[in-house]
Amino acid sequence: MNALSRRRRQSEGETVDVQVNGEAVTCDPTGVIVCPEHDLLVVSDLHLEKGAAFARRGMMLPPYDTAATLALLGAALARHAPRRVVALGDSFHDRAGAGLMPAPYREALAGLMAGRDWIWIAGNHDPEPPAGLGGETMTEVAFGGLTLRHEPSPHPRAGEIAGHLHPVARVSGNGRSVRGACFASDGTRMVMPSFGVTTGGLNVLDRAFDGLFDLRAARAHVIGLTRIYTIAFRSLSRG
Repeated sequence: MNALSRRRRQSEGETVDVQVNGEAVTCDPTGVIVCPEHDLLVVSDLHLEKGAAFARRGMMLPPYDTAATLALLGAALARHAPRRVVALGDSFHDRAGAGLMPAPYREALAGLMAGRDWIWIAGNHDPEPPAGLGGETMTEVAFGGLTLRHEPSPHPRAGEIAGHLHPVARVSGNGRSVRGACFASDGTRMVMPSFGVTTGGLNVLDRAFDGLFDLRAARAHVIGLTRIYTIAFRSLSRG
């Protein structure tokens, strides 16, 4: 099963309900979260037009990442039908991505945005508003006890939901090892997985995550093929 087929199958998997700073949050195996009280869907690190960005620099990637990512996002939106959507930064792989996006992709994205309040959070790859796409661009936004931003704050911040680090978790046992994207949380804050189909991942035990979570309570909600598995950080492996 290739990566895209796996992602499509995960789109039909079971969700997991968690609490972040006392707010109800549903982790979906598509890689998004839903906050029912706020009629809100949050997606992080789409990295649209990554293939095109690499091509402009003379490095060839398969040019299908934007179409595949938008199709998966469309499935998540159809599944949950949110009134509000927040894209947590790095929605485009570089500053030029939105402006140079081919018309069919632009039209597909406009269709997903239609009828919804859409907020683009500025990321390190795309700090300016996406050219000609509408929606509102902010550095962070709050809903109830949640604060949504791109990069995790280095200091404790209750209710923060961020992206940027592309968390993955590795589970080892019986001579085998499985690695998967995950939602990382200790119940106080969360770091979301990257959504784009050509994005990599960083192990939640990497130094980049040091200090973000109370390790006694930290859990990786790991996206499996048909469901999400909740595993304590202490049971995870490096690498």
